[in-house]
Formats: sequence, C-alpha cells, structure tokens
Amino acid sequence: MSTKALHDKVLRLMKEHHDWFNKSIPLIASENIPSPAVREAIISDFGNRYAEGWPGDRVYAGCTYIDQVEIICNDLAKKVFRAEFADCRATSGVVANLAIYAAFSNPGDYMMAASIPSGGHISHGKKEHSGTAGLVHGLNIEHYPFSKEEMTIDVDATKRKIEEMIRNGKVPKIGMFGGSLFLFPHPVKELSNFMHDHGMYVNYDGAHVAGLIAGGEFQDPLKEGADSMTMSSHKTLWGPQGGIIVSFEKRADAIKKAIFPGNTSSHHLHHVAGKAIALAESLEFGKDYAKQVIKNAKELAGALVEYGFRVLGEKRGYTASHQIAVDVSKFGDGGSVEKNLEKANIILNRQLLPGDIKAGRHYMHPSGVRIGVPETTRLGMKEGEMKEIANFIKRVVVNMQDPNIVAKDVADFRKQFQKVQYTFDNTLGAYEYINLVGTNQIYNEQ
Repeated sequence: MSTKALHDKVLRLMKEHHDWFNKSIPLIASENIPSPAVREAIISDFGNRYAEGWPGDRVYAGCTYIDQVEIICNDLAKKVFRAEFADCRATSGVVANLAIYAAFSNPGDYMMAASIPSGGHISHGKKEHSGTAGLVHGLNIEHYPFSKEEMTIDVDATKRKIEEMIRNGKVPKIGMFGGSLFLFPHPVKELSNFMHDHGMYVNYDGAHVAGLIAGGEFQDPLKEGADSMTMSSHKTLWGPQGGIIVSFEKRADAIKKAIFPGNTSSHHLHHVAGKAIALAESLEFGKDYAKQVIKNAKELAGALVEYGFRVLGEKRGYTASHQIAVDVSKFGDGGSVEKNLEKANIILNRQLLPGDIKAGRHYMHPSGVRIGVPETTRLGMKEGEMKEIANFIKRVVVNMQDPNIVAKDVADFRKQFQKVQYTFDNTLGAYEYINLVGTNQIYNEQ
C-alpha cells in the first residue's frame, strides 16, 4: 500500500469510527462526549504551541492569549471544586497522580491505596503489577481492607492496618482515595484526621467522579479532609483528555514544581482551552447533569437485576455514582460478554471484581463488567432509555440473540439521540465528523 493510500486509510478509519459510535450505545464509564465548543478548542492553533512554566513566567514567547486562557481555566477549576489552588496543566490523570507522588513522597515510601479488584486504578499500583506508583515513582503499596458488602474501604480495619504498619516500621506516607471502579463515596471524612495524625498526606483521585463532585452530588473531598484532589478532565467532567489538580494554597508551590519541570515539559495548551470551556459548562449545567447521571445509573442497575443479572452493591442501592459493577459469571466471563455486546454496538468493558484474583481469574477473563452512563446521559438519555438499554444487554447476554440483529435495533434507538446536551451550543452532531481536507472524495472512492 502506498504512503498516500495509508494516509487516506487513516482518514477513512477515523470517519468510520465516528459513524460507528453514531449508532452505538457508549457505556464505558471512563469516557464521555465533549461539546462542539470543546471540540473547537482542541483543533485550534493552541495545540501547536509551547508554553512551559506558569502563566506570566513562561519559557517561550507567543503566549499572550494562551496565558489568559490558562488563568481562566485555573480560576474556573477553583470555583467548580471549591478550592484555593488549581493547576490545569497535567496531561492526564496519571500525570496528576505522579505529580502528587513527586511532591509529597520519596521512592521507597509506603502508600495506602485500593487494590485493582477492589476498585483501585493502575496508577496507584505496585511495581510488580507495573503500576505507576510503584514502577515509576518507586512507592511501596499496601492495600486498604475492603468491604465487599459495602463496596468501599473498611474504616476500622484500615486504622488497625496503618497502626500495624507503623509498628513494623512501614510508616505510610500517602493515603490515596478514589479509584477506577467507584460505586460509593470513599471514607475521606472518617479517615483523614486519623491519617494526618499519623503524618500521612491525603490525596483523592477523583478521575471518575470529578463531574459528580462538581455538581455537588457525590462527596466533597477537600472539605472532608483531603490535602489535594487529582482528576481526569474527560470522564464525568466531559472535557478533553487531560488532568487537573486542586488543593490548598499552602500546597501550591510543591504541586506546581512537580508538574513543571517535574512531570511535563510542554503541557497540551489546546486541551487547557478545552478544559476551561468544560469547566464553564459544568458551572452552568453540572448540577442537573450529575443528578441525572446518578438517576440513570440506579435505574439501569435495577433494570438489569430484574433481568437476572447480579449487580454488586445491592445493600446500598447498587451505586451512588455514574457506574455499576455486574457479575456476569453465570453467563460466561467479562471478556466474552464484552466482545458479544460490542458486536451489538453496545460498548462497555470487562472488570475484575473483588475476589477475582484469589479465585484465579485473569483481567482478560474476569467475572464482571463495568457499565457507566456519563456519555448516554450527555446525549440526553433518561430513566426510560436506561430500561431499553438493559433490555438490549439482556437480549445479547441472557437470551443469546444474534448480536448483529440487536445492533440494528440499537442503531434505530440511537437515531433520536444525536446531539450533546447540557451545553451552551449543540448545533453540531455529537459524533459528526469534521472534514478539514477533501476527505469526502476519499470516502466515496472506497
């Protein structure tokens, strides 16, 4: 294949991806769809420029407008998250976490975090699991005791474990809250004072729930005792991919240095602009959105239970966030369920659940799947649509209908949800592809 043909193929495949998602049900808990204004920001010339450093103290010239946008972004983040300080330069949630590790711990220190089957993120993980905290920063990781019944950290057992670690000379330096499978608020209020009394720095990884926190519908980590909150800007927060850190003024200098020059050179300026727009949208529409997200997650969980699925967290109403965890082991495994649903244009992901590792299950074939509703909610779907989605899932997984037949019904269902909601302007289709070159001819020639 010629170089030009490969060039054209990439353009065509991107277009085909847009077409596919336009007729699919996107249920990945860590994804969302940005507004047309955010999309405009991330294709702007900001993405071609460098601005190392802090606004007003750059290494590069040409930042007259870039500085103004970044200042607006930081100010909006402070307002949205009720914080004294914000740094929106992190290029991802993982980089935000690395900045916290660099600023407030040293290699060889100990950190408390949730295990991956208990909801922890790989950026909190051990070196032997190629986790960021262990592999990159050299932290030793100890896992929180976890209550499967409550689906959250066990407070009393955690206190006992920290005291035992200290007696054994393994003094924990950081307590990391938050995670990837995140159904209910973590006990920050119940543990932060205890951790501070034992000399621990407390960070809350709000990557998944930042939009819910912004809307006042989950928990308020800084108010509850966290020293900082790291987050992704593209999950429930609905911005472009990237990271944000919010904290207190007394932590500002250490965090700023850990971001630059510690963990980034030139941050992604077009994404900073997109973050600013998303934060403005959050101030205007975030509360209504967060309320609907949680309603939708609860409705979807209940509907799946009615169809015979085992949804975790039953004791507490299945979820208080944007996601649910479903044990599909009686229908196969998470990997096979994920693949079959993808054939039906239902996009979700397999998920390790508590107990999977001890049971010898692998992350490619775990017992569960994770389902999230941030994107379907942004498309305007509500409780009634969650029942329809549950029925599509049931048809594939329980009734074992041909996924190709279900895919046609999914595409028809999606026709009524083509625009982004909770935004100032939604004239552009949610997945409408923007042609900047003569690509229509390329597609028509195939």
